[in-house]
Amino acid sequence: MALQTISKFCISFVNQRTRVWRTSRLLCALLAAVWSSGARAGLYSPGDRVRVVDADSVPQLFNTSSAFLLELYATWCGHCAAFAPVFRSLARDISEWKPAVDLVAIDCAEEENRKACTSLGVTGYPSLKFFPAYSSNESVGESLRGFPRDVQGLRRLVIDRLESHKEPGPPACPPLESASAAEVDGFYESNKDQHLALVFEKNDSYVGREVTLDLLQYENIAVRRVLSSEKDLVSRLGVTEFPSCYLYYTDTNYTRLPVLMEARTFYSYALQRLPGVVRAGKPLPSDSDLQRNDTEEPWRSFNRSRVYMSDLESALHYSLRVELSAHTTISGDDLTALKQYITVLTKYFPGRPAVKGALKAVENWLQEQEGTEIQYSDFRKALDSTSGDAVLPAGVRWVGCQGSQPQYRGYPCAVWTLFHVLTVQAKASGSTGKHAHTHIFRYTQTSVSLPPGEPSEDPHFPKIQWPTPELCPSCHSLKNGGEHSWSKDQVLDFLYNYFSAERILPDYLQEVSEAAAQQKALLTAAQQERDATRRRAREVQEVPSALPAQEDEEEVEEEPEALAEAAEVEVGEPQQVIKEPVDETPSPERLSWARGRVPRRHGIVKMKLRQPQEDIVDLDSFINQHYKAKALRAFAVVRQHRREEAAEAEEHPPDSVRRVKRELGLQQEALLVEPYPPPQGKRWMSLLTVGFSRLDVSLCVLFYLLSTLCLSAMYLYFRLKRRLRRAKVALP
Repeated sequence: MALQTISKFCISFVNQRTRVWRTSRLLCALLAAVWSSGARAGLYSPGDRVRVVDADSVPQLFNTSSAFLLELYATWCGHCAAFAPVFRSLARDISEWKPAVDLVAIDCAEEENRKACTSLGVTGYPSLKFFPAYSSNESVGESLRGFPRDVQGLRRLVIDRLESHKEPGPPACPPLESASAAEVDGFYESNKDQHLALVFEKNDSYVGREVTLDLLQYENIAVRRVLSSEKDLVSRLGVTEFPSCYLYYTDTNYTRLPVLMEARTFYSYALQRLPGVVRAGKPLPSDSDLQRNDTEEPWRSFNRSRVYMSDLESALHYSLRVELSAHTTISGDDLTALKQYITVLTKYFPGRPAVKGALKAVENWLQEQEGTEIQYSDFRKALDSTSGDAVLPAGVRWVGCQGSQPQYRGYPCAVWTLFHVLTVQAKASGSTGKHAHTHIFRYTQTSVSLPPGEPSEDPHFPKIQWPTPELCPSCHSLKNGGEHSWSKDQVLDFLYNYFSAERILPDYLQEVSEAAAQQKALLTAAQQERDATRRRAREVQEVPSALPAQEDEEEVEEEPEALAEAAEVEVGEPQQVIKEPVDETPSPERLSWARGRVPRRHGIVKMKLRQPQEDIVDLDSFINQHYKAKALRAFAVVRQHRREEAAEAEEHPPDSVRRVKRELGLQQEALLVEPYPPPQGKRWMSLLTVGFSRLDVSLCVLFYLLSTLCLSAMYLYFRLKRRLRRAKVALP
């Protein structure tokens, strides 16, 4: 059961391995979900590399630079269901030909597609139609009656249609006809390609044309087919076997391409890895790409034929500390998947004792949880709080899974490797799963069918058929007709050996003592941070209770200070008053101090701003302060005159001095008695307006006039009414 669970995880993962799960769901839950979501809408899904269209998207197929092979099928058709795996395999087999020809399918059983299928002339299911490049919307294509039901026959059928394509043909399609000696001799004069591959074959062979289309998406290389009847080239290069492939540069510079078997698959694989050959749109790989700067991880040399424990431990760290951290709460199916994942790791992970001890501690902690959910913070604490002899190193150190750039490989490669290792370990531990061989072979072959050329593909590590002929020559074989096939038993033996625990290299691993010290430091820092957070929380809670008492004390302390400041302003210093200009009409600014208002002050108690007190004006105090200001200003004038008198005394004789003093004395007496002598005509008004502003007096006068008018009107009304009443009584 555990082996089948691992296999499901692995199969679902390799179907998604080119995606980086930054924002994915829980690792194990996602793998299980992907595995269970295998139901297709119709007979094909996007992962089959068959372009599925409907009535709305059919017009997009026409007037394009690519030819296409269209299958019209119905989901209820048994023959269609039987043919679907063949058509799906064909799509994977010729995926590199896509710029020249595409494979398309439409489900005519859907009601909305019936009209489109009828317009395309469908008469039965399944039906195949070939549409040349730049076909018009009215085209119904070429019906392929009696088409073969195997991949090789369909592939050759497509080649025949491309070779007989009328002009204009697909621009991306290379020449498929055989090359002559003159064309080969003058090739480099008109082309800038670095390599010219010549496939020598007989007239009925399709290998040369298949390899030509396989290299369609690659730059700096050209492939030409040369027939065995081209005696000049055959004798010049000394060709004795058909088919065979030669790299031609000049008449004296040519070499035979070394391959394991003389077949299409091996030719294409070898040519795609020649120096300077790169997929179109991809940068040319350079060794300098592998040299990182000082701020990035250094490049680690590794053996491509071995598995590294550093990759496996890095995969564990990333899945448990990074991917899982996106879930604050883990419950339901996610929690079940996590428990199964940890159980499988504990049982089958061939790690160091310290790592296995950490996994076992986490498994025990999960088993002790009785609730239906757990918090990730608690899980992380259980993972990081293990003892010194049980620790999972933090951080990633990619070795066999390192990419030429940070965005390449890494975690997807490591998880793919991890599940292969777990599956092999489950089998090696004595698992009796009857489908063990089928599972491991199936998901390994699923991984080699991933679409090449995607943006996630590393130029230094392109997706290839794995295991390669260099790693496992005995894994490859040829069927009748030269078709490549896998030797299943040899592949299984290779996988069991390649992913065995004995062959895992411990290079670049972090020492357990160093990892334990690092983890202890992280735990200490985390504990200090938690303590600081709790301390800040307590301080925030204590502030409201202490704040009112502090504010009251501050107000009591501030009141005497405010009164003293107000008193100083009211009394003033003579020297300070003299500096102010004398004005007959005191301005509001000068009278603001006389309102008995305490200036607003900022009470800084726990960074809170005191609310300003409400201003209350006392009219009696206002009057007293008003006349006090007048007296002070009068005194200032007297002092000024005294200073002028002292200055003039030095320049005038004594009689003049006495006269000036007498005049100043009279002026001083007048100023002290009446600082602001009003005009004689308005003296009575000054007496009436004592303590009132001009606005108050104006309002009083206005109200008096209105009252007088109202009383007069009432008097006239009652008088007139009385006269009318007397007149009525006097009538006979």
